[in-house]
Amino acid sequence: MNDNVTPSAPLEFLDFEKPIVELEAKIEELRHLDSGTAININDEIGRLQSRGQELLRDIFSSLTSWQIAQLSRHPRRPHTIDYIARLFTDFEELHGDRGYADDPAVVGGIARFADRPVMVIGHEKGSGTQDKLRRNFGMPRPEGYRKARRLMRLADRFGIPILTFTDTPGAYPGVCAEQRNQSEAIAGNLAVMAELGVPIIATIIGEGGSGGALALGLANRVFMQEYSTFSVISPEGCASILWKDTGKARQAAEVLGLTATQLKKYGLIDGIVSEPLGGAHRDVDAAARSLKECLLAALGYLLDKSREELRAERRLRYRGFGFFKEA
Repeated sequence: MNDNVTPSAPLEFLDFEKPIVELEAKIEELRHLDSGTAININDEIGRLQSRGQELLRDIFSSLTSWQIAQLSRHPRRPHTIDYIARLFTDFEELHGDRGYADDPAVVGGIARFADRPVMVIGHEKGSGTQDKLRRNFGMPRPEGYRKARRLMRLADRFGIPILTFTDTPGAYPGVCAEQRNQSEAIAGNLAVMAELGVPIIATIIGEGGSGGALALGLANRVFMQEYSTFSVISPEGCASILWKDTGKARQAAEVLGLTATQLKKYGLIDGIVSEPLGGAHRDVDAAARSLKECLLAALGYLLDKSREELRAERRLRYRGFGFFKEA
């Protein structure tokens, strides 16, 4: 369960999950019936649970890009702090950019991963109304990216691998962010990440929106969870630009190529981290175990490389994206 959600909290459903809503409600109703009733409640609950699993398999076997985009924003989807609690020990959060302020939309600090010191940095959307407001719904201001840059340089100084977790609609587009040079903060992160001599592994755990996501994503290895997205713009933003109609977000999602499967096909990511049936929010512990296996394998491979090899591999990776023809 998500640490920020009580175990008894009801599951929240997306529109395309509605066929299983009645089943979930019926199961909860049966669990509260008097145990002395003549009906064999346990058998009925088991039958309904089996039917629910079948429905989930049917629905999730043919999700559209728009449905996956909705899942990436699911209100119960685990965030960076949920994975920190499950994947790492001895986490010590570090605050501030040493220039302006601390930005709670970016969480970072030193921790141990499989008994090895690592630097963990990720976007954090928050849980609950007040926490989401405090963290600006996971949209960092420049000081958030500069904090991340400071922690990356600290990791490089001590030879500590960097693990990043991306989950943001994008960098905050407000006037205050522009006044403090949002574009420079993002570009500065890209420049620093290109030159670091330690392994960098980036994972998209929810939304990967535009430069706000890329500012933590220039890495030796980039992974995406099965129902996450990674795109230059949101489906709504794309629809408003191309068709002046955000109602066409569903159509935009299909042409943006923002799902893990599509990006893996084009070689833009290195792997897809499987999620439990129904999404990571249905079993956060299982989702964390899958993610841990993936990170351990990638880190074990990268630790054998020298600083020069890590830099060269990173540069070649990004220079190899796309192609052009001279006229």
